[in-house]
Amino acid sequence: MEIKIPEATVREEEEEQPLSPAARVFHAPEFNCYVISVIGVKKKIEADVIIEGLKQTLIRHPRFSSKMVSKRYKNRQTQIWVRTNVIVSDHVIVPNIQTQNIENANADEFLESYVSDLTLIPLDTSKPLWELHLLDLKTSDAENVAVLKFHHSLGDGMSLMALVLACMRKTSNPDELPTLPNQTRSSSRSSRLKSGSRGDFRFLWLIMALWSAIMLVLNTICDALEFIATAMFLKDTETPIKGDFRLSKHKRMSLVHRTVSLDDIKLIKNTMKMTVNDVVLGVTQAALSQYLERRYGEKKKLGEDQKNSNDMPKRIRLRSAILVNLRPTTGIQDLSDMMAKGSKCRWGNWIGYIVFPFSIGLRNDPLEHLRSAKRIIDRKKNSLEAALTFIVGKFMIKSFGVKVTANIINRALSNTTMSFSNLIGPIEEISFFGHPITYMAPSVYGHPHALTVHFQSYMNKMTISLTVDPTVISDTHRLLDDWEECLESIKAAVQERGSIH
Repeated sequence: MEIKIPEATVREEEEEQPLSPAARVFHAPEFNCYVISVIGVKKKIEADVIIEGLKQTLIRHPRFSSKMVSKRYKNRQTQIWVRTNVIVSDHVIVPNIQTQNIENANADEFLESYVSDLTLIPLDTSKPLWELHLLDLKTSDAENVAVLKFHHSLGDGMSLMALVLACMRKTSNPDELPTLPNQTRSSSRSSRLKSGSRGDFRFLWLIMALWSAIMLVLNTICDALEFIATAMFLKDTETPIKGDFRLSKHKRMSLVHRTVSLDDIKLIKNTMKMTVNDVVLGVTQAALSQYLERRYGEKKKLGEDQKNSNDMPKRIRLRSAILVNLRPTTGIQDLSDMMAKGSKCRWGNWIGYIVFPFSIGLRNDPLEHLRSAKRIIDRKKNSLEAALTFIVGKFMIKSFGVKVTANIINRALSNTTMSFSNLIGPIEEISFFGHPITYMAPSVYGHPHALTVHFQSYMNKMTISLTVDPTVISDTHRLLDDWEECLESIKAAVQERGSIH
């Protein structure tokens, strides 16, 4: 049904905003993407307190108080955000859970089943595209659980999580916003250059800058060609973790999580002189190698009459689409002020992709997984691949439309194996409207991958969230076990190396 809207006045322009190109793609059938964040808390949830808190914070943000409307503009159909009156209680769901028959591990299974069922239920487009589920359910790692569900068109994952954090406060001081760790880049090279005489190093600096610029251009060209090839014909190896989304577009996905020590990851990071992201990529590569080795071995046992037909291939092309945030960092304070004052800032989906090739195979030295992952990601950092995918995506939408663009991106992602992202969380305990938080496990579904891996740091912990297609990966917890085992083996190797030195 077409909605006729008269010529906009100044007030109407403030109340209406067109969907960004990325948001329109996220509403295409090929990319009906949602973000789900499972939040464990330390006390029984008081629904009335949560609802009142949301009224004072989240719904003051334009995207969380706007619904999506289609209208005719200049002889074409377009989609806009229209501000509406939000009844918060309509977005907060408190299911009646019979907890007397749910104990310990059964509670964890119930939570996984509940969250997985949410992947089959679309949000009501007649209201703002978000909802909050409050579960009076005691699990192995939380007293109660809250589940936030957003449509990805509201914004990119990093901004959405930052907005949620802006609704929270430090447990130690209820008036203070959460604190994120400082992200400082190493300046050792520049400090070395400054330590010598300026005249001696000026020419060397010029040569290095020129070489870096040349490599930036070459790397970007190579990455662009690879992305084009991936969209056209370059497919990953058909491994036991690669799904085929041509068979079904709307599947029930399984969402599980596991929390490990962030201190262990930092120990490895500091010893190996890497970043946290380098470490989690390296451990993920080791875990995928271990998991696939076992899966291929199990297949071989089932078909022993077929000689070596199910041995793990020596060369496996297994690539991940890594999401990269392209916006200037929006601080938690900025988002909090925006909700308090009703002001506006640059919002939407400002994300690009890089295609990261995992080197699959068992290694005698587990640290080689870290080194190879760091080599690849360092080379990817010296490329404009992420910005290029974002710019080209916007150009394609304007030139060819949402449907064609969504099909091309869907094809490119379908030819890779998985998605990967890593989010930095608060360094101290925070509370959700007076409810102290034990963990946060964000994830996303709706894109054409059978495996998505998200990492979320919080205090001294790192939570690993997996979104999987259970028809492809049925033993999801085994993959989490492999990740923990690989972390322990790499930590042991690092400690042994430290004792030797």
